[in-house]
Amino acid sequence: MYEKYMKECFELAKKGLGKTSPNPMVGCIVLDKNGNKISEGYHAKYGENHAERDALLKLKNGEEKDGTIIVSLEPCSHFGKTPPCVDLIIERGIKKVVFAMKDVNPIVSSIQKLKDNGIDVIYGILEDEAKELNEVFVTNMTKKRPFIALKTATTIDGKISTKTGSSKWITSNEAREKGRELRKIYDAVLTTSSTVITDNPNFDNDLKILIDRTLKVDFEKNFFKTGKIIIVHDKLIKPEKKQENIEYLPCSVKNNKLDINEVLNLLFERKIMSIFVEAGGTFNGSMVETGLVDKIYHFVAPKILGDNSGKSAFEGRNIIEINDCVNYKIQNIERLNEDILITYKKI
Repeated sequence: MYEKYMKECFELAKKGLGKTSPNPMVGCIVLDKNGNKISEGYHAKYGENHAERDALLKLKNGEEKDGTIIVSLEPCSHFGKTPPCVDLIIERGIKKVVFAMKDVNPIVSSIQKLKDNGIDVIYGILEDEAKELNEVFVTNMTKKRPFIALKTATTIDGKISTKTGSSKWITSNEAREKGRELRKIYDAVLTTSSTVITDNPNFDNDLKILIDRTLKVDFEKNFFKTGKIIIVHDKLIKPEKKQENIEYLPCSVKNNKLDINEVLNLLFERKIMSIFVEAGGTFNGSMVETGLVDKIYHFVAPKILGDNSGKSAFEGRNIIEINDCVNYKIQNIERLNEDILITYKKI
């Protein structure tokens, strides 16, 4: 029974996709003392009610007393934008709390408080699915850095363009629309000066990050026309141009490249919890080499370039042994018209 309701909690939680950062996505169901479902809720947006509070506040006549609350994440026990959910659960006379996974945020510790108030606690129901649902939040809390997703679109033989840079378009309209949808669920989209100069993309996101070590990109490019923009550059170079929507972020350089670990730390300090990378093969390859790419969205078109001089999705490594590959596992495969989207997760 709990698994069935927990799956419903996951679906409720997904309604907050792209809106709850830096909080996790959470769904909740309330059963009365006879096991009948009487309410549901979810965390719709950062700063608004948590899932448990959303579900319980819909109940006005005490019908939840001696009932059960089922939630996809351990209820919070601390004051944040809203009061602790644990206190409301106790106040409403709930007798059993069932949740999927313990909160990885170290300031949350509600189990003992619930038990001390005579409430039965069951957890670990579909725990792996719950962790996957909140992979961004788990990465933030355990690795203290943003979650990194990378998107690329290639031919069957892994090429993102011809040797001259021709790439419009490898994939179908449906695949490109899916890419835009994915971009919107992350806190920021990140690209490089080379991509902006070569492709002149817009990336219609609220927050955009540009890796531009030497500050060489012209502000007339489409990239600068919308959204807030963070330009990451060599800290030894002083910016001369200013624009209202642009913030400069100076950073250290190692081996003629910006120190990506420092970049991510600086962005994390700014509460940027997830980043969607759209760049060329050289930057993609360097990111994969660091081991920091948590997820890859790989759009594949049924086309073969067949030219070794074409540009590949991931470049820059010099590998002798096949065992030295960077390994991912396939998480999902989706058909998009004639193309497919393969989602990979870091092992």
